[in-house]
Amino acid sequence: MFNLNFIVMNSLRNRVQLIGNPGADPEVKTLETGTKLARFSLATNESYKNSKGEKITETQWHNLVAWGKTADLVEKYVRKGKELGLEGKLVNRQYETTEGEKRYITEIVVQEILLLNNK
Repeated sequence: MFNLNFIVMNSLRNRVQLIGNPGADPEVKTLETGTKLARFSLATNESYKNSKGEKITETQWHNLVAWGKTADLVEKYVRKGKELGLEGKLVNRQYETTEGEKRYITEIVVQEILLLNNK
């Protein structure tokens, strides 16, 4: 017998869904292994009214990465300013600069993408 709560909760782990607009066209490259990699940033907006009743819009920027066939789709269809929805997972990684400084970055690895309001 299945524990349905476990199955549902397990599928919700590390899942991100966003709707927004790319800030620039994606940067796409093919690695030596032949795997395609696409990188781009996505702006998401949240609006609310402050205590004076004024509408305030805050923008958050997200770093996105797509691999393989998803990167192919990003390369073909994603352009600056075009609204899109996506689903992926958060990944934290660190790297070292050429000067030896450690840097940390949080990215969203895109698993599914949906073009919105594109003609």
